[in-house]
Amino acid sequence: MISGEAFPVEPWQVRETHLDLSQLAQSESLFALSNGHIGLRGNLDEGEPFGIPGTYLNSFFETRPLPYAEAGFGYPEAGQTIVDVTNGKILRLLVDDEPFDVRYGDLTEHERILDLRAGTLTRRAVWCSPAGKQIRVVSTRLVSLVQRAVAAIEYTVEAVDEFTRVTVQSELVANEDQPERSDDPRVSAVLKHPLEPIHHESTEDGSLLVHRTKASKLMAAAAMDHLVDVPGRVEVDTMVCEDLARTTVICGLRPGQRLRIVKFLAYGWSSLRSRPALRDQVAGALAGARYTGWEGLLATQRSYLDEFWDCADVEVDGDPGCQQAVRFGLFHVLQASVRAERRAIAGKGLTGPGYDGHAFWDTEGFVLPVLTYTKPDAAADALRWRASILDLAKKRAEQLDLKGAAYPWRTIRGEECSAYWPAGRRPGTSTPTSRWPSSGTGRSPVTTRWKAIAVWRSWWRPRGCGCRWDTTTGTAGGIWTA
Repeated sequence: MISGEAFPVEPWQVRETHLDLSQLAQSESLFALSNGHIGLRGNLDEGEPFGIPGTYLNSFFETRPLPYAEAGFGYPEAGQTIVDVTNGKILRLLVDDEPFDVRYGDLTEHERILDLRAGTLTRRAVWCSPAGKQIRVVSTRLVSLVQRAVAAIEYTVEAVDEFTRVTVQSELVANEDQPERSDDPRVSAVLKHPLEPIHHESTEDGSLLVHRTKASKLMAAAAMDHLVDVPGRVEVDTMVCEDLARTTVICGLRPGQRLRIVKFLAYGWSSLRSRPALRDQVAGALAGARYTGWEGLLATQRSYLDEFWDCADVEVDGDPGCQQAVRFGLFHVLQASVRAERRAIAGKGLTGPGYDGHAFWDTEGFVLPVLTYTKPDAAADALRWRASILDLAKKRAEQLDLKGAAYPWRTIRGEECSAYWPAGRRPGTSTPTSRWPSSGTGRSPVTTRWKAIAVWRSWWRPRGCGCRWDTTTGTAGGIWTA
C-alpha cells in the first residue's frame, strides 16, 4: 500500500511531495494518464528507475499459451496479454556528461501533481549532479481526451547556479526490458520482445516506428516530433533504427536560462489496415497535434474536463479524503473509457498490465452506470463492443455444449482467456466447485452478482434481446438467449 505521508489530501489534485523509490510501481499506476485508446504509466521522464515500464494501446495484445497441469473440459488453449508498445515518454537528460538519475547526486526537491481538472501530470525536480552542477527540471505530460491518437510532453531544464552544457535525448523505444511477470518460461518467452520491426523513418525533428506482434499479427505505429526553444546556439540531431528512434538536443545554459522542448506523440494500431495506411494515420495525427500546439492541447483538455466535471462531480461534505477519492475514481473511469470507441474497457484501464489487460464479464454492472450519467456516448460504445463479440460468445457456448451464448469471464478481443469459472460451478454441471471459500454470509457468488445481472437486463432487454442467467451452469458472463 502507498503510504499517505507523501500524499496530502487536496480536493482537485493528487500530489506527491517526495519520491519514494520503494513505491515506484504503485505511484506509476496512481499517476497514469489515458484516454481509453492510449495509456501511459506514470514512469519518470528519464525512464529509470521504474517499477513497471508501460505504454499501452487499448486491445493491442499478444496471444500466449495457457498451460495446465491437467487439461479440462472447456479450458481455453490460448490467452491474450496486453503488450507494452513503443515507449515515447522517455526524455533522458545529461548535465555536462553526467546522466540525471534520482539515485545519484543530490535530489533536493521532487514533486509530482496529477491535476484532475487540467488532465495533466506535472513533475518538478531540483537536482545537483555528483560534480556539483545544479539544475531545475519541470515536465508536464498529457494524453489528449480530444485528439484520440495524441499525447504530448513539455520538458524544461534550467541551469541554477553556473554555466551548464545540457543534452536531452528524446526517444521512441520498442521491446524495452520488462520485469518478469510469470514463473512459466513459456509465458515469459512470449512477452519478451513481442514486437517485430516493420518500418522506420526519420524527419528533421522526429521519427516513426512501425511494429507487429508475432502471434496475433496486430500492427502498431508510433511517431514523435519536437519543438525546441532555447536562447543561443542549439544543435538537434535525429537517428532511427528498428527498435529505437532518438532526437538529441544539445545546448549551453547560463544561470537562469532554460531549454524548453515540446514533444508530440501519436499512436495507432490495426489488425486490418496496411503499413502505409497506418503510417499515414499517425503522421496525420502528429500534424494535427503540431497545428493545435502545446497551449492548444492544454486549453482543449481543460475545456473537455470542465464540461465533464460540470455534470459528473460529486461533492462530499465533511470528509476531504473521501472527496479526493471520489474525484480520483471518476477521473480514472473517464480515462479508461471515454475514447475506447467500441473496444473493451479493461479491469485496470490502461494503467498497467494487471489482469493481463483483460476486460471482465461484469464490466457493464460496474462501469456503465457511471458512464450512463456522465458520458453516455462512452456507455453506448461499451455496449456496442459487447454486441460485436456476440458471435464469439455463441461459438463459446457451442464448445461448452450449451445453448445460446456464453460471454467470456476474461477477454481482450472476445475469446475466453481464462478457465476460471467465477460463478462457483463447473460448466454443464450443477456441482459447486471448491474455488469459492465460505464468506459466512450464506450467499453464493451467484447470489451476490444479481445486482450486476439486473443492470445487464436493463440494457439488453429494451434493445430486443431476451436474457436469462442460468444458475445451474454458472458460466462466466451467463447464458444469454434470444
